[in-house]
Amino acid sequence: MRSMRYELWIGLRYTRPKKRDAGRNHFISFISLISMLGIALGVAALIVVLSVMNGFQKELRTRILGVASHIQITGANGELSEWTRTASQAAQNPHVLAAAPYVAGQGMLSFDQTVRGVMVRGVLPAAEQKVADFEQHMKSGHLADLQAGAFGIILGSELARALQVYTGDKVTLIAPQGLVTPAAILPRVKQFKVVGIFEVGMFEYDSGMALIHLSDAQKLYRMGDRVSGVRLKLDDLFAAPSVARELLRGLDADTLISDWTRSHANFFRAIAIEKNMMFLILLLIVAVAAFNIVSALVMAVTDKQADIAILRTLGASPGSIMAVFIVQGALIGAIGLALGVAGGVLLAKNVAVVVPALEHLIGMQFLAKDVYYISELPSDLQWHDVGIIASVSFLLTLVATLYPSWRASRVNPAEALRYE
Repeated sequence: MRSMRYELWIGLRYTRPKKRDAGRNHFISFISLISMLGIALGVAALIVVLSVMNGFQKELRTRILGVASHIQITGANGELSEWTRTASQAAQNPHVLAAAPYVAGQGMLSFDQTVRGVMVRGVLPAAEQKVADFEQHMKSGHLADLQAGAFGIILGSELARALQVYTGDKVTLIAPQGLVTPAAILPRVKQFKVVGIFEVGMFEYDSGMALIHLSDAQKLYRMGDRVSGVRLKLDDLFAAPSVARELLRGLDADTLISDWTRSHANFFRAIAIEKNMMFLILLLIVAVAAFNIVSALVMAVTDKQADIAILRTLGASPGSIMAVFIVQGALIGAIGLALGVAGGVLLAKNVAVVVPALEHLIGMQFLAKDVYYISELPSDLQWHDVGIIASVSFLLTLVATLYPSWRASRVNPAEALRYE
């Protein structure tokens, strides 16, 4: 403990320039300062970028699951009879907050010689509001405007724009299920009134989805009292895989169960891979700054050879000499790391304030509303990421101190003091 205290004291002392030989010592301190600022900048950039990527991932997940479902129960043949019993059995799971039936089908929408393919979803408005967020994304009309037998329809904003229709217009929905005649199979054609337009910010849904009432969908697709399946909302979306396995064992009907992690697995896996690659790329900034410490310590070792020789003659071991310079390099890295973590966390938590101020300053919007669905830069600071960044950065700093410290421990006292 006593030897470690003097090694620590000397290492801390070497980080400050002395008044004698001020030019040379200030130059070494300047290199140390640059290394310190480089580590701070790299760590701050890592924290901010990963927080923004987490924000985008959270925003996209929220928008997708605002339209999709946490868990989806479907019939083995695409149809589910006695869906009320299935929904009540699923609702007994403590993680299930709500359940809603749906009818899914394909169709074509026609308006004034313009035709678009569409995924039709039949819903019960009261139940659908509990499992999806359509009502929050309605640009016109309300989900409750879908009335049984009124044949109303709600379109995605991009689909409505492509068809050039507005609320109150009437569109023709053509379903592939039709009447079989000796001449041909005649598709079922029904006219619907546009009662609302939604925009969730996902092109896949905004351009290709239409909502109608559940009973109207059952009539259109000739399903009687059957539905395509039941959609569930959970209290914890990340518990979806385990809840799906529990439901699979508990339901007595012949059903297929899938959760959002499987239905959108490729999308979220791509985001995770992109985040990991961005972490590795930005970590190179920290690595370059950390290994700048090598040059600062090598110069410090060269400058302090006489001091090292004196310490050796007084009985200091090579390990103690290594510890002195490891302390010096670790202190540079620790100060840079602390500045970087503080600056990165502060900036990540105030991205919503800093970015608009920067846009106003330069007169340019980074995410234009007419180009991007997400027009504000989201940020989701996760302390788990901060911990990993700080740990890896400090480890790189310690690795950078090993070679200069080893060289210091190999200094020959007789050679170092020959010309002193």
